[in-house]
Amino acid sequence: MPDLIKVAKFGGTSMANYEAMNRCANIVKSDSDKKIIVVSATSGTTNLLTTLIGVKNPDDKHQIMNQIREKHYEICDSLKYKEEAKRRVAQLIDDLEKKVISSKAATSQYSDEVLSFGELISSTIFSYVLRESIGKKVEWLDAREIIQTDHNHSSAEPEIESIEKNAETGIIPHLKGSCFVTQGFIGRTKSGVTTTLGRGGSDYSAALFAEAVNADVLEIWTDVTAVYTSDPRIVKKAKPITEISFNEAAELSVFGAKVLHPATMVPAIRKNIRVYVGSSMEPHLPGTWIMKNTKEKPPIRAISLRKNQTLLTVHSLDMLYRHGFLARLFKVLSNHKISVDLVTTSEVSVSLTLDTNAGTPGKDFLPKSVISELKTFCEVEIEENLSLIALIGNNLHTTSGLSGPVFSTLEGINVRLICHGASSHNLCFLVDQQSAEKVVQKLHERFI
Repeated sequence: MPDLIKVAKFGGTSMANYEAMNRCANIVKSDSDKKIIVVSATSGTTNLLTTLIGVKNPDDKHQIMNQIREKHYEICDSLKYKEEAKRRVAQLIDDLEKKVISSKAATSQYSDEVLSFGELISSTIFSYVLRESIGKKVEWLDAREIIQTDHNHSSAEPEIESIEKNAETGIIPHLKGSCFVTQGFIGRTKSGVTTTLGRGGSDYSAALFAEAVNADVLEIWTDVTAVYTSDPRIVKKAKPITEISFNEAAELSVFGAKVLHPATMVPAIRKNIRVYVGSSMEPHLPGTWIMKNTKEKPPIRAISLRKNQTLLTVHSLDMLYRHGFLARLFKVLSNHKISVDLVTTSEVSVSLTLDTNAGTPGKDFLPKSVISELKTFCEVEIEENLSLIALIGNNLHTTSGLSGPVFSTLEGINVRLICHGASSHNLCFLVDQQSAEKVVQKLHERFI
């Protein structure tokens, strides 16, 4: 076994073209401890495949297929073994074309099968780029041989025990002499049906691989240099964060930071695997280390923003001095697979947020059937076009003198909901979407 085991994930922009792939290959070449390389589809390919799924006209399907073919053949043309690589890529694209041309209906299973080709093609090409660079044994690995999931298409849940058993035989015995190139985002059920982990699931896949092989480090190589104190596009003076704790990073990813997939932290926390976030375009710049304990623990480390939030408020006199109302409310939401983020209550009202920008099933809308069911036992009020702002840090629930400065900074802003005290790592509130970016800028200037 090698001294250290590192899993490195490269995103879509890192796979955009031959030049981008070559930069990633150099990053792998610079560190022989990188043993498992997880890649996303080439930039823009998942969007093409998503469009392809919804197209019915055969001519339109052929047009999109030609775009996919030309895009990947162009990368192959820069390879040393371009003919061999192009043959393998052509076989994958031909298989994809047969599937979409013969398809009659876009089921969720069909969608997952089509989307999986993005990663299968990019990983195939990158395995050739890497062979040219490092000159040692590079193995292309079908992630579906390792990542076993349930049958929940488009947002499959991994089966951790099965994944670890698969890795014990399929990866771990070969780590010393090989470097594996595999796919993010995709998995397979026990019966052999292809699934996906949800949009942005490549980070999660990499974390699952890292957990399964007991890796020392998980590296996330992306198009930003580090995790920042806020979105640099909103806050010009946002600063890169040198190190951040697992708990803080988990809160940041859940509350809007795009650098990390929200589920990524879970496997890392389970096995205490350090995570590094860096830029594949500028690998020489310092990135961010995410670990269990950090040297410094500031009250406020970062400020995140999540737009397109929905606030659901229900009113009922049945809540007054009676039990069972909350159970009934959450049972309705659970039955419809609607996930709730923040909750505040009074004697006769409950307000809760529903993230309408998560892109996962059950969180992208509030069905009329849910509203109708709720109206059988309570009044329902829905407010949209809100934004959730979260202050992320440490011991926020016990830091004295924090609330005053926060809310004096928000003077003149209509705050619709405040959630504080349930977590020591966040203080959250809802504001109108039009004023959200201005609020983030003011808070960042005041506290960071």
